[in-house]
Amino acid sequence: MEKKKIMFTGGGSAGHVTPNIAIINQMDKEKWDIQYIGSHEGIEKELIGKTNIPYHGISSGKLRRYFSLKNFTDIYRIQFGFLQASSILRKQKPDVVFSKGGFVTVPVVIAARSLHIPVFLHESDITPGLANKIAKRFATRIFTSFDEAAAHFPQEKTKAVGTPIRKELFEGDAEKGRGFLKFTKEKPVLAIMGGSLGARKINETVREGLSGLLEQFQIVHICGKGNVDESLEGTPGYKQFEYVHDELSDILAATDYMITRGGSNAIFEFLNLRIPMLIIPLTRQQSRGDQILNAKSFEKKGYAYMLEEEDLSQASLLQKLTDLRGAADGMKEKMEEAAGKNTVEQIIEEIEAAADRRKGGPK
Repeated sequence: MEKKKIMFTGGGSAGHVTPNIAIINQMDKEKWDIQYIGSHEGIEKELIGKTNIPYHGISSGKLRRYFSLKNFTDIYRIQFGFLQASSILRKQKPDVVFSKGGFVTVPVVIAARSLHIPVFLHESDITPGLANKIAKRFATRIFTSFDEAAAHFPQEKTKAVGTPIRKELFEGDAEKGRGFLKFTKEKPVLAIMGGSLGARKINETVREGLSGLLEQFQIVHICGKGNVDESLEGTPGYKQFEYVHDELSDILAATDYMITRGGSNAIFEFLNLRIPMLIIPLTRQQSRGDQILNAKSFEKKGYAYMLEEEDLSQASLLQKLTDLRGAADGMKEKMEEAAGKNTVEQIIEEIEAAADRRKGGPK
């Protein structure tokens, strides 16, 4: 039986790649020929390189909302990227293109539409990024993580499904996680995942107030590249890492509470794992404000508490965490009601239907 073929695209940040990988990992490789288009040097090349998925690199220009001379040169990069994407799609003849967003996806989506290839698009945040604002007009089907995001897309082709979650995150073992961290069952485990670039303020505040936090919690602090504080190595009840890979699912299984930024992929992962969260979103100076909107939505729905970075201090952090402990049972009940949308399964089902229709039609 001839395999169906899908071309994934998405890049510029891990958040535009890991949901694609979550879908790829649950697709039947006996039925699907899966390939990927990304930039020549983006993080997507590194992440997809760890899989067995064929990777095609194209030229990619950055889309900016502000005046920059680079906008003029990047227009040519995007145009060249369109020509490269068109060539790849003509040669590979995918039945479907799935786009997760990021600058590299724009020429791919436009090229696919010009070749009459169905385009599926996923938007993680409440408000779409610039790439998806452009791509939406070329999309056949649009999925969103947030119900609120659907208002920014054509109603007749948009569906809120949640965020594709990596299946392996649900396979952790709490006992193994505590064993790896050398933690006990006597105190709850607080995990802190502030990312890399935006972690500094959170890292500083946590470490300044560490003695008070350790009275209530055992703490695993995933603090980003170059952010380990060697002077705190060996502190009882406190473990710090730049990153965690193989042990992450076990650590999350052992985690009772989470401090996180407001990135959509991360907070939906913790929602599906039923981990009560304190979300400290990136400020508007650090981002386009999407994390603030994400955090406010989760707080309104009862899945998390929010603390804006401008209000972050030792005292406010400790108070919010104390409040979080008190509200945890109610949060878990609301999370239980919200989670389990079978996001990946829904997306794959619609992709398969589109591919089957295309296989049955004229080539």
